[in-house]
Amino acid sequence: STIQKQRQELRLLITELKDRDKELNDMVAVHQRQLLAWEDDRQKILTLAERCNLLNNELNKRNEIIKSLTKRLKFLESQQNDSKTTFENTQQKFKELSQRVTDATVHCQALEEKNQSLHRSVLELSAKTGQLQAREQELLTMLKLKDEAILETTDHITEFTCKFRKLESALRAAKTEEFSLNKEKQDLKLRLKELILETNKLKDDLCEKMKENNKQQEEITHLKQENGCLRNELTLIVEKAKRKDQLLQFAKSKQARTDAELSSLRQIYVKQQRDLQFLHVNLESSQELRQ
Repeated sequence: STIQKQRQELRLLITELKDRDKELNDMVAVHQRQLLAWEDDRQKILTLAERCNLLNNELNKRNEIIKSLTKRLKFLESQQNDSKTTFENTQQKFKELSQRVTDATVHCQALEEKNQSLHRSVLELSAKTGQLQAREQELLTMLKLKDEAILETTDHITEFTCKFRKLESALRAAKTEEFSLNKEKQDLKLRLKELILETNKLKDDLCEKMKENNKQQEEITHLKQENGCLRNELTLIVEKAKRKDQLLQFAKSKQARTDAELSSLRQIYVKQQRDLQFLHVNLESSQELRQ
């Protein structure tokens, strides 16, 4: 009976050991699964940490880019202020140039009137010296050549004054004066005999007037050259202002692109902060579960 009892106890112990063994095997399997899950979580945490480092590096780079962009924006703002001041200076210079152009036109008008008077005086001298001797005929040929040169200069002056359209009244007045001078020419023909004695004096006056006409022609060409230089300078100033406006527009478009990129980066940063918080919560929960 004791042997049977011991056998019965041994059977019970064996069954209990089998149950314990089964429970231990189940615990080992659960523990292995937990280890695998922990390893997976550890790998995920490492990848997330690496990703977090990459995102931090990228965020630092973006911050550096933002700092450089802000510096450049300040520089562009200062450049814009400089461009405004230069534009105001160019406007002031444009006003001065326009004033100089008007002064030049008035001066050219006065020179044209003076040239017309010289032209009339040359025609009078050519009419008076028509009946003189061979020397006077040579003088007439010289006067005709000079008259042609003066006509050429008057053509250039009329081409220049057609642009301003302010000399029409002066030309009409000159035509009326020419009619009156034709009458005076008839009267001067009667005085031609008296003027023969004064031809030497008139020759001297003619030489002086020729010199004065040459000086006036040189002054007219100088004024034309100065007017062309002023116009070229004005066009360069206008082109410079246009280029500055284009640069300002480019800077504004670039600033808008950077603002859009910054807003997208802020959204990405907020999303990443949320993901990190979520992962941190999961990590704490997993740590509690492991404990």
